[in-house]
Formats: sequence, structure tokens, C-alpha cells
Amino acid sequence: MEENNETHEEGFNLLGFSDQPQLEIILFVVVLLSYLLALVGNTAIIMVSSLDSKLHTPMYFFLTNLSFLDLAFTNSIVPQLLWNLRGPAKTITSTGCVLQLYVSLSLGSTECVLLTIMAFDCYVAVCRPLNYMTVMHPSFCKALAGIAWLSGVGNTLIKSTITLWLP
Repeated sequence: MEENNETHEEGFNLLGFSDQPQLEIILFVVVLLSYLLALVGNTAIIMVSSLDSKLHTPMYFFLTNLSFLDLAFTNSIVPQLLWNLRGPAKTITSTGCVLQLYVSLSLGSTECVLLTIMAFDCYVAVCRPLNYMTVMHPSFCKALAGIAWLSGVGNTLIKSTITLWLP
């Protein structure tokens, strides 16, 4: 009998690599190590950028935001992946799936907008170096970061909600 992914009222039963448990163990170790490195690296970037007063510049402000986004994005996906790789029960509730969809897409959208803002910051630093501190004023940088967060969340609320209305 052929096994397929199934949708139940209480959630989803995922097959994944069920027929190759040795591959799941290897993937679990690789994903866990990558996850831990991402946590340590992003936390270090946030702490160094916050503690060193010489790094209180627009570039490091945006880099700190990007590291925080990466931490949140990683934490929205990888724990469920590790949970599903570690044992025979490979399920996720419908609510958990929807929540993961909203959070991960929101953070991903925010990250895309923030990367665009960081490109603008680099443009101003290279092409308008004498006007850099006038253009990239701290209050303007905070406003740009807020716009990134709001646009990411707004984009996800609209698109994901419309997607979930589909049959």
C-alpha cells in the first residue's frame, strides 16, 4: 500500500524521510549544529553591536535588526523541523501550521525589506559620503526599520489570509 501525506481535522501527518531513518538521524545532527551556530552567531552580533559604542552607526543598527530577524526566523521553523526529524511522530496541528506560516512569512518579508533598506544605506555611504549623517539620521533609521517591520507583517496578513481562504 502506498503512503501519502494526509490531512486530518486535528492537523497534518507528514511522512518526510520515514522510510530512511538513518538519513533522518544525519539530517537531525546537521540541522541541529546549523541551528546552534545561527543562534550563537546572531546573538554575538547583537551583543557586540549593542555593547561597543563605536558600532552605534546606521549600518550596525540595521545589522542588529537583521540578526534579530534571523534569530526569530530560525526559531519559527527549525524547532518544528527538529521535532519531526527526531522520532516517528511527524505531525503538526492545523493551528501550529497556520501560526508557523504567518510568523515565518512575516519575518521573511520583513527581512527582504530590511535588506533593501541596507542596500540604500550602502548607496548613501558610497555615493553621498558627505551627506551620509544628514540622510541616515538615527530617527530616520528607526523609522525605516519600523517601516520594514510593518510592511512585512502587513504583507503577510493580507496574502496569507487570502491564501487560507482558498479551498
